[in-house]
This record gives sequence, structure tokens and C-alpha cells, in this order.
Amino acid sequence: MVWIVSGPSGSGKSTLVQRLLELPGMMLSVSCTTRPPRKTESDGKWYNFIEPEEFRQMVAQDEFLEYAQVFGKNWYGTPRKSLDEALAQKKDLVLEIDVQGALQVKAKLPGAKAIFVLPPSREDLERRLRARAQDSEDEIERRLERARQEILNYERYDFVIINDDLERAGREVQAIATGWRCRVDQKENRIREILKTFGG
Repeated sequence: MVWIVSGPSGSGKSTLVQRLLELPGMMLSVSCTTRPPRKTESDGKWYNFIEPEEFRQMVAQDEFLEYAQVFGKNWYGTPRKSLDEALAQKKDLVLEIDVQGALQVKAKLPGAKAIFVLPPSREDLERRLRARAQDSEDEIERRLERARQEILNYERYDFVIINDDLERAGREVQAIATGWRCRVDQKENRIREILKTFGG
């Protein structure tokens, strides 16, 4: 299964992705970006930081499941090789990407399931963005307007988590993935094996 997690900047989606990754059989897709790393970031953990020229070459060679330019500046993309690695390891792949990228992936992989993380209000999101102390006033306003535009796409997602309580939201994201794994079609081979022990 490919799990897509999206949400406005500051909604807490990275924390909820971490909760998903606590489940066995999950693997994070490491995105590529042309932006410079922040002080707290290291190459290869959440992002591979690459030069714009290398990014353009990867686009030309169709090496991305999805890619986009964010705020008219930096490019972000999900390498297709992440999906190949997850398939080889028989793991679920987790993508933390924006709405634009999510819609691209859903078009290419209709079976992927998308989770949208919502802040409880605009005021709460603004407070979180200011608490991070990473952005200028203009950048905060841009992020809030982008959040409004992203939220308008909520109906294109399979699940929504309102992140007003991080512990509950963490349990919900794990419950979504665990519940999906318990569907009959996901367990069919195991069911047949158990049925054989009863004589067929």
C-alpha cells in the first residue's frame, strides 16, 4: 500500500508520519528538494538536498512519481525508486507530500490511500507557524493562504484527521493503516492457509 499524508505547513503532518512509521512494515519515501537544508535537517533523513540541475535531469528521465515547485521557489519531488524499494521489501510506502503532489500520485497509483491532516482552525495554525520562528510575516501569510487553498481539496482524500490533540491524532493515523491491513482482501492468503488446517 502507498500511504499519502498531506496537510498545511504547521498542521503536524510530519509528527503523524512518524507515528505511521512506528507500525511494522512501513517505509518512508525520502523526497528530493532543491532548497537548502535547515539547521535541524540532515541529508537523507526526510529529504535529499540536490542541485537544481540534478533535479531537472531527474525530471527529464521520468524519475519522479510526482514533483512540484513550491511558492515559486524550490522544487520538491518523490523519487520513483522509493516505490520499487518498498515493493522489493514488501513494505507499505509512506509519502509526506503536498496536495498538488498527492493528486499526481493518485492519478498514477489509483490504489494509493490519502490522509489529509487538518489544523483545528486558522488561528491555531497561525500560532503554530509563529511558534516555529522560521518564517517572515510575508511567508506566514503565504502559508496561511496556501493552507486555505489546500483545505478546499479535502474531498479528494480518503481520510481526514483533525489534529487538535496530538495523541488522539496519532492513534487515529495508526488505526487507519491497521484497519486497512485487516480488510478481507488483504488477509485472503492467510485466511486460506488457516482454512486448510480445518481440512479445506
